[in-house]
Amino acid sequence: MKSSLRVLVLGCGGIGGTVAAWLTDGGADVVAVTRNSAVAQAVNSRGYELTGVGSQGVRRVQGRMHTTIPAGSYDLVILATQPPDLDAAVRQALPQLAPDGHLLTFPNGLPEERVARLLPDHGRVIGGIVAWGAVQTRPGVFERTSEGGFLLGTLDGSRPPVLSWLCDRLSPIGPVQVTSNLRGARWSKLALNCAISSLGTLGGDRLGVLLRARHVRRLALEVMTEVVAVARADGVKLEKLAGTVDLEWVALTDRERSARGSFSLAAKHALLMVVGLKYRRLRSSMLAALERGQEPPVDFLNGEVTGRGTVHGLSMPINTALVERIHGLAAGHGVPAHANLVRLYADTRNA
Repeated sequence: MKSSLRVLVLGCGGIGGTVAAWLTDGGADVVAVTRNSAVAQAVNSRGYELTGVGSQGVRRVQGRMHTTIPAGSYDLVILATQPPDLDAAVRQALPQLAPDGHLLTFPNGLPEERVARLLPDHGRVIGGIVAWGAVQTRPGVFERTSEGGFLLGTLDGSRPPVLSWLCDRLSPIGPVQVTSNLRGARWSKLALNCAISSLGTLGGDRLGVLLRARHVRRLALEVMTEVVAVARADGVKLEKLAGTVDLEWVALTDRERSARGSFSLAAKHALLMVVGLKYRRLRSSMLAALERGQEPPVDFLNGEVTGRGTVHGLSMPINTALVERIHGLAAGHGVPAHANLVRLYADTRNA
């Protein structure tokens, strides 16, 4: 492998902008691309401004950002777009990907399977599961909202040499681990995202505030239970989140679904309260997309799960309702608010 890689970052929102800044600061040859000219102008005039967790005030990194992909060949393309933009980003990048280059995917959902349809060599598609949050508070200013690192892997379980380079270059942002079961790790993260991101979008608030409410925690448990059922039907062996959170255990049992209370159910609520405390400042990127007037990527999270659940003949009332109601918000029928979650809870009890 080359000692120096030319890196293309597509998508410079909270995650992509933060990663591009840290890689640039570490001396990597980074070309960052955004469709937002205001963001490019801000970075080109003031540099990247990093705030929040791990920044110790305001950290400024001098760098350049473009609104189109500059000519040339790239050894590594980091895809940090929103899920709806992923396929188009891959098609843009492939003509300029080096013959032995790799694609690294950061979007939520199941992005590696989508990318692999466009680049069938599975060993060149690297999945990157991001275990921390960040938002762009204004053009060129990237606020990290929680601690965490990365989990990397490939669909075929191979370990190309570029993984070592990534582990070294991404480690200043957070700890980096490599998995041989990327699919299992992705489905575990998908279960969490289907709950946290979608409930955060419908509720319109940060995670810490939402998970204080028992009915929100119950909805989150039910969402994840449905996702776990689909993963089992798909033959996926789920991985523990961050090496500790076992989604197989988090999923509600038949008894817990109908019981008024139990020790195990109380333990699951307590776990979500701890998650809410640790990631209290986390704000759904889907909510941010909705606020920008973009189509929220719920079809690539809850919609992905409901589609596969239908194939297996599984009932998925909570995830189905989330898809419908978030599309309703996008169509202008209401605004994100905690009252939406109260209604969702009541309606799904009646159902």
